[in-house]
Amino acid sequence: MLKPALLALGLALGLSGCASTWETAYEQLDPAQTAGWRLAAVEVAVPDDLTTSEANSYMPNVDIVWHGEPAGDRRAQVAAILEEGIERGAAGLKGKTGVRIVATLDRFHAITPVVRQRLQNSGVHNIHYTVQVFDARSGAALSQPQLVKAEFPALVGRAGDEADAKGLTQRVQIVNQIAAVTQNWLGRGTDPRGSFQRRGR
Repeated sequence: MLKPALLALGLALGLSGCASTWETAYEQLDPAQTAGWRLAAVEVAVPDDLTTSEANSYMPNVDIVWHGEPAGDRRAQVAAILEEGIERGAAGLKGKTGVRIVATLDRFHAITPVVRQRLQNSGVHNIHYTVQVFDARSGAALSQPQLVKAEFPALVGRAGDEADAKGLTQRVQIVNQIAAVTQNWLGRGTDPRGSFQRRGR
C-alpha cells in the first residue's frame, strides 16, 4: 500500500496534466436599466438531481462538494452562501422598482480538505448558477435567464491557513466572490471577469 505522502505525490503529478482554463464569466446587464431597481428578495433553488458527497477525495465526481462548514445539510449550506452573496452584491440597488433575483444552482464544487492540506498550486472553487431578475410586484421577467460562472483559485496549504487566521475562511471567500460577481453583473463595481489556468475540477 502506498504511504499517504507518496499517494499525494502521485496524485499531484497525475493532476499536473489536467490543468484547465477556468473563468469568471457572465454578460453584464444594462446599468441604465438596473439603476431603476431596488432589491426586494433573493430566491435560490438547488435542484434535487444535483449530486453531493462527503468523500474527502481529490476530485469527487459530484455536483456539490462543500467541506467549509460542519457536517450538515450541504444543499441548504450552499444555498445560503449563494443567497448571501447575491444579497450583498445587490444591496446597492436604490431605484424605485422592487426586484426579485432568482438563482438556480448548477454546480458548487469547492475544494476538499485533502486538496487543501496536501496539494500546492492546485484547487479551484468551481461555482455555476443560472440567474434571472423579475419585477417583485407583477412577476414580469426583467432579464433573460443567464449562466454565471463564478470560478476562482482556491487557497491551499500555508496560504489557506493564513487566510483562515485572518477570518477569510472558504465560506467568506466564496460569499465575497459571488457578491463581487453580482454587483458587476448588475452594472456596478469592479469587473472581476477573467480566466486563469489551474489544476482542479
